[in-house]
Amino acid sequence: MYQFRKLCLLISIIAAIALVLGIFTGNLNLWQPAAVTLAVSLAIGIGALESLKNYQYTAWIITAVVVGMIYPTAFLKWGSFDLRNKWLILVVVQFVMFGMGIQMGLKDFAGLANSGKGVIIGLLCHFSIMPLMGLLLVKVFHFETEIAAGIILIGSCSSGLASNVMVYIARANLVLSVAVTAIATLIAPFMTPLLMKLLAGTLIEIKFFNMMMEIIKIVIVPIGAALVHDYLKRATPKGVSTVKIISIACMVWLAALYFGLWNILEQTFANPEAMASVEIFSFFTGAFLVGVVYHLITLKIKKLDDIMPYISMFGIVYFTTVTTAAGRENLLKVGFLLFLASVIHNGAGYLFGYILSRVFGLDKKSSRTVAFEVGLQNGGMASGLAGSMGKLGTVGLAAAVFSPWMNISGSILANYWRRQALKEEENETKNKSQTDEKNNS
Repeated sequence: MYQFRKLCLLISIIAAIALVLGIFTGNLNLWQPAAVTLAVSLAIGIGALESLKNYQYTAWIITAVVVGMIYPTAFLKWGSFDLRNKWLILVVVQFVMFGMGIQMGLKDFAGLANSGKGVIIGLLCHFSIMPLMGLLLVKVFHFETEIAAGIILIGSCSSGLASNVMVYIARANLVLSVAVTAIATLIAPFMTPLLMKLLAGTLIEIKFFNMMMEIIKIVIVPIGAALVHDYLKRATPKGVSTVKIISIACMVWLAALYFGLWNILEQTFANPEAMASVEIFSFFTGAFLVGVVYHLITLKIKKLDDIMPYISMFGIVYFTTVTTAAGRENLLKVGFLLFLASVIHNGAGYLFGYILSRVFGLDKKSSRTVAFEVGLQNGGMASGLAGSMGKLGTVGLAAAVFSPWMNISGSILANYWRRQALKEEENETKNKSQTDEKNNS
């Protein structure tokens, strides 16, 4: 694999030369495939470079943007099938969230007991700084209404698991990071629609209840399935028996819906909100079964948990490509301003998250953690919501632009803070040694 990656680096050099020649000669048939080849070969090839291999995921996101911009029609429809279909986007995003949820566990929620103050500060900063910063940027740059709503949307989403990775690299407070991510994810079905209603209600129509239901489908349901798998890893025989009983009940419920119960319930409940609740309940029963089936598969395929993050990455690349293709014309108009907005938005999250945490009395490691939790949003959630609205090419555009930059900036900041943390640990060790020597003398 290492040799293949080195070969890809060589191909990228050739592709870069072809790209330059194609641009200077105005030859579309040369520079367009050269640009795609360059992006793909670099995304694979940088894995061979120790200093850049941590940016491989980001490179694939950039590749998705490049491909979507150059060949948009190839990623809008395949025959008569629309790749922007909201159910397809929902399933893909659920796979992404399930893959992320595999990296979580029930024990992560226990971190709340030991990090209560930090969690409260993290949540307050996250659900205030980022949506308000998004609103400010919308006012300053005067984006079109649906694109503007997308900026506020990504600012109103919960933090993603990328923040946990960055905190781990930075040697910050990982327990606090996981606790904030977990709690932010749980309260997102209420907080995100509320913030959107308050801040973006004049830009696009926001149906609070509908958006809440969509967030539950997109985030809570797949993570719930992952937590069922986590529970079964350590379940007692009695716990396993309980899971079997619940699984049978879930199968009976879903079978009943298929054979006519859904139609009966529709006729019984005239209220759409009541049927939406039935739909969510049905999603959870399906998620429970998915968690059980997945667990049984992992007993046969031991490394499946390690593979799932890569499947999640593929899903993110997919909807980034489709979003870029759908919003290509808008990106050509406001792409640079959107990128500038993403840099300011992301940087403000890091800056104010860190400063306010220090003001409220958190130590440096915890403040760095809050900075990541505030600065890094769940782009998959934003894309999924935009897809459910049927506005992937406008409302979803901010997520497609913001997500690559968040990964780049997060990696840079995490590595910088890692060096700082190592120096601080070294100084602490020296000071402790000197104190011990004085006491002994």
